[in-house]
Amino acid sequence: MSRLVATVFGLGHIRPAPGTWASALAVPAGLGLHALGGVWLLAAATLAITAAGFWACARYLPGLADQDPDEVVIDEIAGQWLALCFPALAFLAAPSGPPEWLPWPAWVTAFGLFRLFDICKPWLAGRADREGGVRGVMLDDLWAGVFAGAGVILVGALWHIVML
Repeated sequence: MSRLVATVFGLGHIRPAPGTWASALAVPAGLGLHALGGVWLLAAATLAITAAGFWACARYLPGLADQDPDEVVIDEIAGQWLALCFPALAFLAAPSGPPEWLPWPAWVTAFGLFRLFDICKPWLAGRADREGGVRGVMLDDLWAGVFAGAGVILVGALWHIVML
């Protein structure tokens, strides 16, 4: 069961670039959660998938030579959903109220920035990755999600400042 959860039911075996495939599929799933229950359902699902990721990795990784194997992609789902939570929370403050769907620039930017930060692993993401083990596997993607989410807010704010 831990292998199924860690690989998101085999999604991690798609080649090439299993992390990108997982992130790409996490976006519509996250948007669907947001459409069903708003930012609070997306946030709850992000917490649940993160907990499942720590659980699954703690059971799947021991004994493997590679402590961050490509097929483990539950961390990408958690990080990508975390990145989507930022614009979803920001839209709560919108004068017109939160939209039913996140506008495409928000989720496209969240996807692009998450992949960039997940691959480049700046600052805390890189530190977590170097830590290795279960914490490293999960935390580097969660930090990438935080950086991507903050980046979406920054890009959106700059866009609105420039366009006004």
